[in-house]
Amino acid sequence: MMLLYGIAVVALVWWLLKIFARSDAAAVTKAAKVVAGITALGAAVVIGAKGHFASAVLLGGLGAWMLGWGGLPLPGLFGRFQKASGRFSRIRSAMIEMEIDHATGGVEGNVLAGALAGRRLSSLGPESLRRLYDECSALDPEGVSLLEAYLDRRFAGWREDAQGDRDTRTRTHSQTGVMTKDEAYQILGLQPGASLDEIRHAHRTLIKKLHPDQGGTAYLAARVNQAREVLMSRHR
Repeated sequence: MMLLYGIAVVALVWWLLKIFARSDAAAVTKAAKVVAGITALGAAVVIGAKGHFASAVLLGGLGAWMLGWGGLPLPGLFGRFQKASGRFSRIRSAMIEMEIDHATGGVEGNVLAGALAGRRLSSLGPESLRRLYDECSALDPEGVSLLEAYLDRRFAGWREDAQGDRDTRTRTHSQTGVMTKDEAYQILGLQPGASLDEIRHAHRTLIKKLHPDQGGTAYLAARVNQAREVLMSRHR
């Protein structure tokens, strides 16, 4: 197999050199894509024979695209993956800024105002978080909802222990009012001018992570849905 593969590569290189000697740059470029595509397919066969099936499928798909066979739009898939990876959403109140990792659904946050301003939520112990909760209750009702979403992820059962309220997961504390487009882009983790497909994809990813049935809160799910509506209206 390796011998035949080597002979095929040598033959293709010889063919490319002949074309280069008598053709223009466009023909050379096309021939180079053919060589690269066939080489990728051959490498996929070798890699697959060694048991690396996932890598073989990707490499084979790339080779098929180079040969113009279609049906495998890998560059588009790679582009969407690069845009989605490492994406964070940010929801801000007067005292709290919450960060949501799209890949894991993990939440983190910063304290923006008050006695604990400048601290990360993960650096705060139970007593400090209780103090922050009391401050938000007095000054920032929307911040209470954000802090509750964080506590739900970090301390299972904290609502029963701290409040004796088993229904707080399905209610919200405040009305958020009108959401700006900038806020909607931040909540969905998108850049201004995002396409409809990007908006829908970001919304689906987040709502799966934050829906109350998946351990999220009604407040965060409502904010994500509101962000989607704000940005979808831009395309109507």
